[in-house]
Amino acid sequence: MSEASEAKVRLAAVNTNPASYRDLLRIVIVGHVDHGKSTLVGRMFHDTGSLPDGKYESIKAMCERRGVPFEWAFLMDALQAERDQGITIDTSQIWFKTDARDYTIIDAPGHKEFLKNMITGAAQSDAALLIIDAAEGVREQSRRHGYLLHLLGIRQVAVAVNKMDLINYEKDQFDLIEQEYRDYLTSIGVTPTFVIPVSARQGDNIVNQTGAMPWYKGPTVVKALDSFMPSASPVDRPLRFPVQDVYKFDHRRIIAGRVEEGRFSIGDELVFSPSNKTARVKSIEYWSTVPGKKAPTEAVAGESVGITLDEQIFVERGELISHVDHPPIETDVFRARIFWLGHEPLVKGKSYRIKLGTLEAPVTVQSIESIVDTSDLSNSSSHQVERNQVAEIVIRARRMLALDEFTKAPKSGRFVLIDKYDIAGGGIISMEGYADQRDLITSRSTNITRVEHGITNEARAFRNGHKGGVLWFTGLSGAGKSTLAVALEKKLFEKGYNVFVLDGDNVRHGLNANLSFSPEDRAENIRRVGEVSALFARAGMIAITSFISPYRSDRDRARAAAEADFHEIYVKADVATCEARDPKGLYKKARAGEIKDFTGISAPYEEPENAELTVDTASTPIEEAVEKLVNYVEMKFKV
Repeated sequence: MSEASEAKVRLAAVNTNPASYRDLLRIVIVGHVDHGKSTLVGRMFHDTGSLPDGKYESIKAMCERRGVPFEWAFLMDALQAERDQGITIDTSQIWFKTDARDYTIIDAPGHKEFLKNMITGAAQSDAALLIIDAAEGVREQSRRHGYLLHLLGIRQVAVAVNKMDLINYEKDQFDLIEQEYRDYLTSIGVTPTFVIPVSARQGDNIVNQTGAMPWYKGPTVVKALDSFMPSASPVDRPLRFPVQDVYKFDHRRIIAGRVEEGRFSIGDELVFSPSNKTARVKSIEYWSTVPGKKAPTEAVAGESVGITLDEQIFVERGELISHVDHPPIETDVFRARIFWLGHEPLVKGKSYRIKLGTLEAPVTVQSIESIVDTSDLSNSSSHQVERNQVAEIVIRARRMLALDEFTKAPKSGRFVLIDKYDIAGGGIISMEGYADQRDLITSRSTNITRVEHGITNEARAFRNGHKGGVLWFTGLSGAGKSTLAVALEKKLFEKGYNVFVLDGDNVRHGLNANLSFSPEDRAENIRRVGEVSALFARAGMIAITSFISPYRSDRDRARAAAEADFHEIYVKADVATCEARDPKGLYKKARAGEIKDFTGISAPYEEPENAELTVDTASTPIEEAVEKLVNYVEMKFKV
């Protein structure tokens, strides 16, 4: 058994003995290649007495046999390939202890080509120790690692400025490095708790204070780590239980998986997302080799269990189980901060497969909002993301997904993208500007039956002289939707059409007066208008709706409500044109920060992909645009 495996076994033994249980903290060690991570960790293991008996002596003997100088880093090198190549190529997780607690140290590779493993290691961590070479100072890789820690939500960070012996322990040089890196981390929302001058080779400020730097009054590395707090226990979070598989066993259907967060008990009502089916837990099945052990009545985070339900419902792998009162978000579109690792660039419009827990589903990169330069945090625009770049993107799925925002539920707020058969990128989820669509797709009405009308659509069309339908005007504020809608209504009315305009502001005075402009209320606003306009269409009238309706999924729901009688009209004008018009002064207020979530400025607008008609008001006069619309109606709505 390897030393690392022995350490894991020993740690497991400690943690399963309640009498000897101690706090456990997971620390990821990151830094530029050759800045001394493995040396620091090796020294720390030695000086805290955490090494297995004889490990230090065996490494020294090995060095003597090979005729190479002893390196503290060799204590960390679990793989022969690492010693041969002189760089750490994979994450190594090894246990060590201090007087205060137990630790799992995750030593992550610093070489640019191995950033995928660094991300894997950091994603499992409660805190981070960043290593910077005092002689080389802050490098591009140092900034990249800091940004990735921010990307993964790690906020407890200590910085060790290593190899102080190589610069004669000069305080001025240390102060410059500390100030530069503190400024950078602070700019991305990471506040390093400690910046510590150390020499891993000499053992200065690793475990014991050194006399070589009397000007430093802060803690050692070990004391700094001891001051960090473990993340909130996964058991205390809302339940997240991804379905791994469903087994038919004797007369039972057992739903199996690993409880990632939270807990549940027999009798609890659970909801399966995104199918939104509910049932109660009838039994908790488990695997045990202990004869006579009673079946558990509760399952908690970290346990792999099966459950049976009080009623037979169809669920499948990838669904996310939660309690009814704390469900995940349901959406087919979300924002993401992603680190791209694919050999081929991530491209706007290209399809990939997303892996969310146990779910895999096809998705498309709807837009690339910006490329983030991790060295200076500047943003640039591009239609593709190159290998090792960080980007802000929008992802759209072909189905509803169950997920969480990373800041609220780290386990279900992370994802990876698969290109062909390789994991090509990883990221975290944000719903900024987008709505949770759960309430929009959930029907709570029961015992209802549709009433069939005694008048057919054909009879209404014959009486009115035209078919009914919905003309759905969508576009940015200031694009000219209301102007065109009112002018078209007048023209059609004069021609004998039964027509009525549903305008955004007018509807919010009455039907939707209780709705705000949050993403969820925007979506509900459009859902209601979609249903009302569909009723107009079924009555044989032409409903002209004038709404920004920024979300594609909301317009798709309105189309589904109206069925075949829906015509999406894209009133097209770019932000600059609309802002120059600014008929209601809204852009000015949005720029001043007086209006939150304003479409085109601080909230997204998703252009139609296949609108039935596009009217470009930036280049087309109003009279010409209205004439174009009248011709369209006369062609599409004639009997």
